[in-house]
Amino acid sequence: MSTPVIQTDAGLAGWAAIVADPATAVIASDFDGVLSPLVEDPALSRPAEGALDALARLARSVVQVAIVTGRPALVATELSGVSAHPGLGELVVLGHYGLERWDAATGKVTTEPVPAGVATARGRLPELLTEAGVPDAFVEDKESSLAVHTRRLDDPTGAFELLRGPMTALAEETELRLEPGNLVLELRPPGIDKGVAIRSLIESTGARSILYAGDDLGDLAAFRAISEEREHGLSAVLLATRSSNATELIEAADIVVDDPSGVVTVLTALSDAISAR
Repeated sequence: MSTPVIQTDAGLAGWAAIVADPATAVIASDFDGVLSPLVEDPALSRPAEGALDALARLARSVVQVAIVTGRPALVATELSGVSAHPGLGELVVLGHYGLERWDAATGKVTTEPVPAGVATARGRLPELLTEAGVPDAFVEDKESSLAVHTRRLDDPTGAFELLRGPMTALAEETELRLEPGNLVLELRPPGIDKGVAIRSLIESTGARSILYAGDDLGDLAAFRAISEEREHGLSAVLLATRSSNATELIEAADIVVDDPSGVVTVLTALSDAISAR
């Protein structure tokens, strides 16, 4: 398989570094929209064909393979099926943007305390949605964060805009952070994002290179953290899908693909290049 189209010199250097020394490389990816196609019901998310096989092939050579997601770690583990997939016995899932960590080697989850503001917001959301005129917006309770999805509504974009102001006020009141995404507004604890999670992963593994794949605005924090680490010697490949049409993320990427099948193609090409070195 040929090398994917890499749009930047930094991305080319990152790809070459991973291939040359995979034992010091990390492969990390978001789940929804990256390893799994986006679906209206988050509970129905499943990996794209070949996604887990591609990760398992890379896991033979690299220091760490990880899924970094806003979902609870155990939910992502169950939906992805990674615990039952051969070759992923050392994979980790960083859930709740790094607030939780599930290790395939032990099957255990470790977690940080959830701020009291999450419980307060949980109690206030039904009234807020009714007052905003969108009582049917779907609330995804992630235990340590709360995501309000408008994708299922008749006017998803209009509902999203109606909710932005009230949810900003609720975030300020509860000392949480409001993170917008693709037709979703999420309230999460401050100081918790994918950038923090990725920095922790790099530090704990001693990685010298990384490939990170994302699709939505929540992945920008990871892209930014990796870009900053590049200035201190980290080699990296930033891979974006167009699943969520996150323009800023796409513009910052070294490789852009249309959907999760494109991610599988890139990961497979990388494992082929490692095997051929």
